[in-house]
Amino acid sequence: MKIRKLLCFAMALVITILSAITTNAAQISKVTEKYNSTAAYINTLYTQSTSFFDSEWAVIGLSRANKISNEFTEAYYNHAVNYVKENGSAKLSKNTSTDNSKMIIALSAIKKDVTNVAGYNLLEPLADFNFVKKQGINGPIWALISFDTYNYEIPVDKSVEVQTTRKNLIDYILDKQLEDGGWALSGKNSDPDITSMALQALSRYCYYGDVNAACQTALNTLSSLQKDDGGFASFGAVNSGSCAQTLVALTSLNINPLTDKRFIKNGKTVIDAIMSFSTDNGFTHTANGNYNQMATEQCFYALTSYFRFINSQTSLYNMSDIAQLINVSDVNGDGNFDISDATYIQKFISKSIDISDEYLYNADVNHDGAINILDATLVQKSLAGIK
Repeated sequence: MKIRKLLCFAMALVITILSAITTNAAQISKVTEKYNSTAAYINTLYTQSTSFFDSEWAVIGLSRANKISNEFTEAYYNHAVNYVKENGSAKLSKNTSTDNSKMIIALSAIKKDVTNVAGYNLLEPLADFNFVKKQGINGPIWALISFDTYNYEIPVDKSVEVQTTRKNLIDYILDKQLEDGGWALSGKNSDPDITSMALQALSRYCYYGDVNAACQTALNTLSSLQKDDGGFASFGAVNSGSCAQTLVALTSLNINPLTDKRFIKNGKTVIDAIMSFSTDNGFTHTANGNYNQMATEQCFYALTSYFRFINSQTSLYNMSDIAQLINVSDVNGDGNFDISDATYIQKFISKSIDISDEYLYNADVNHDGAINILDATLVQKSLAGIK
C-alpha cells in the first residue's frame, strides 16, 4: 500500500510539473508573439518619425533585443549628435543628470562612442557628484547604471566640490533606503518603481556585504507590494510602468518571475500583469486605458530584459557583450576577430582606407595613442596565441 501511495504521489507530482511547464510554454509563446509585433511597430513608428525626443528607451529596448532597424539606429544617432551640438555643452540639462545618463545608455546600446558626441564627452558632467544628486535618488541610480553599461571609467574633474565615484553612488542609494525596505522619490513608504530602479542599479553589487543585505530586504518589500493579479501599483494605481520596472529588476538579479514563489500571487506573475495591459500595437498605462507610447516602450524593454534572462544573455544594462564585440577583437566592424583585422590596420597605416571613429579605439591595440605596425603585429600575435 505504501509503495502504491508513493507511486500515486510521484505520478501526481510529475503531472503537476508537466502541467506547469506546458502552461509556461504557452504563456511564453503568447508573450513572444506580442513582443515581436511590438518591436516591429516601434521600429516603423520611429523610422517614419521626424521627432526623436525621449526616444532613448525605444533605442535601448530594440538594440538589446537585436531588433532595431538600421534606419532607426542612424536616425537616432544623428539626432543625438545634433542635439548635443545645439546644446553646446556635454551637460544636457542644468538640473537633471538623468538626461546624460539615458543618452549614454542608449548610445552604448548602439555601439557609439559616448566620449565623443559632437566633440563632447557625455560622461564628464556625471563626474560632479553634487550635480548627480541634485535630482534626488534618480540621479545616482541612473548615473551608476550608465557608468556600468560598459564599465566606463568615471572621469576625474578636479574643479568639482565632490568627485563622483562608484562608492559614493552606491552609498547614496543605500543611505536613502527606507525603513520599510524599499525606496521612493519622497515620503516614508516604498514605491515599486523606485525600489526596482534602485535594485537595477545595485544588481552588479548585490553579492557584497551591506549591498547584499539591502537587496534582499528590498526584494522582500517588493514581494509584499505585489497585488493579487501579479501587478504593482504606484500612486495608488496598478500600472504597466511599475510592472515593467519590477520585471527588469528581477531579471537583472537573475530571478525568474515565472518560478520564484515570492513573486507569484494567486498563480499570477508580473508578466501576466504586463500582458493584461496589451492593446493594439503595444500597451496601455492603466487598465482599460488607451495606447500609450511610454508604456509601450517600458513594457517592451522589460520584456527584452526577460528574454535576455531566459536566453542566458547579459542583463538589459550590462552591455559587456557589446563591449566585447567592439573591443580589440573587431577592428573592421564585421563582428569577427581574424586576420582581416590585422590587414585592415595595415591598410590604414598605408593610407589606402579609413577606419570609422567607432573602431579607431580598437585599432590602437596597445592604447599608446598611435595606430601603427605594432598594433597589427599585436593582433597577429593574439590570433596565434602568442603573448
